[in-house]
Amino acid sequence: MLDSVDLSDLSEALRAEAAERMAQDSAHDLAHLDRVWTSAQALAEAEGGADLRVLLGASYLHDLVNLPKDSPNRARASTMAAGAAAPILRSHGFTNHEVAAAQHAIATHSFSAGLKPKSLEARILRDADRLDALGAIGIARTFAVGGALGRALYDENDPFAEHRALDDSAWALDHWPMKLFRLAEDMQTVAGKMTAEERIAEMRAYAQVLAGELGRELPESWV
Repeated sequence: MLDSVDLSDLSEALRAEAAERMAQDSAHDLAHLDRVWTSAQALAEAEGGADLRVLLGASYLHDLVNLPKDSPNRARASTMAAGAAAPILRSHGFTNHEVAAAQHAIATHSFSAGLKPKSLEARILRDADRLDALGAIGIARTFAVGGALGRALYDENDPFAEHRALDDSAWALDHWPMKLFRLAEDMQTVAGKMTAEERIAEMRAYAQVLAGELGRELPESWV
């Protein structure tokens, strides 16, 4: 297995390919790809046995097709990205086996797609991508996406949904208990689950501070 030093040139090349093709937003930009690749390497080291070349290709090309969260075709985006990645990977010397492995990882990384990752590389990529939705960067990305979609930060009358149903199509903060606080439960690697739990704890701590600033008590369900 190649180490990360051996992959430095390929990493830069694939990063450039992504920069040329991605429809970037502040939550899905080159910095996001860099973070996913960094997390993927850490998870791969913890798990052992992953093909870093396949993981690299999948990390930098997994968002080639990035549809808005409210798009009716959102569930198809990862499969479309996998298809778009194939010719790029081949042009950089990936074998048919490596291309197929990277495509599987890309197709199954998405929460919206609901596809099951069957390889170690796919499980690692999915965990790495989901970790980027948590912790300090996850807080920033939640509000960036919400703002881009015209959603309010929170419901000013009931910010923590104590007396209403959660609705992240209206209030960005609702996305945390609706989805993000549950991500640790479905992590595919031991290291991914541990990191997710740590980052979710950071988000709950932020919610505690936010509640204080709003002059409210944070409900037990958020703690």
